[in-house]
Amino acid sequence: MKTYSLHPESIRNLFNNIAPTYDLLNHLLSMRRDVYWRKMAVREFKGANGWMLDIATGTGDVAIEMIQQENHGRKVFGFDFSEPMIRRAHEKLSEKGLLQKVAIGLGDALSLPFRKNSFNGVMIAFGLRNIVEKEQAVSEMVRVVRPGGRVVILEFTFPQKGVMKRLYPIYFKKILPWIGGWISGDRGAYAYLPESVLHFRYAEEYEGLMRKSGLANVFSRPLTGGVASIISGIKKD
Repeated sequence: MKTYSLHPESIRNLFNNIAPTYDLLNHLLSMRRDVYWRKMAVREFKGANGWMLDIATGTGDVAIEMIQQENHGRKVFGFDFSEPMIRRAHEKLSEKGLLQKVAIGLGDALSLPFRKNSFNGVMIAFGLRNIVEKEQAVSEMVRVVRPGGRVVILEFTFPQKGVMKRLYPIYFKKILPWIGGWISGDRGAYAYLPESVLHFRYAEEYEGLMRKSGLANVFSRPLTGGVASIISGIKKD
């Protein structure tokens, strides 16, 4: 079994390897709740037009949702460090006729190739947990969003109460890696997923990063009993 660590090249190899089955497994392992999670996170940008930035865009689902929710006057730049993921995103955008509204690029979330105050909103979905230097990544998001613009993190978290607190760790640590490994052929990738979430388990930890980076009006909202969370903040004027 391949093993992966919280190291940029290791994570890049992981996503390169699972790109062919990435969408299928996202939907299957979450029972399609991932579609709802993205939809709810993107709603945080309601009314924001102009250029938006989707970091760790993967196969482009967030970028597509951004356009579908605000089709008039909005464009999106999707950014990722995995070339196979970017290729799949390009194919999906082409199929949906969205290549005029969504640009895709390859690069590093720790050093975004954009000027200060370039975007009206910035989001990262299920990507921040894979970055060692999380504070630097959030600082870069804050740098490139305009004053008054919103920064949104959508990430896996651990439920803190109720039946989900007891049952979810069993599914997440035992069942999910087995199913993911069986379908993708790379069990190590889906064994890594629970480990990556253990480093930052709770939304409050992401809230702390956002406040430390200077964002205001920071709040979080649990989704599906707390297995994922939206964390949002606004750049001060």
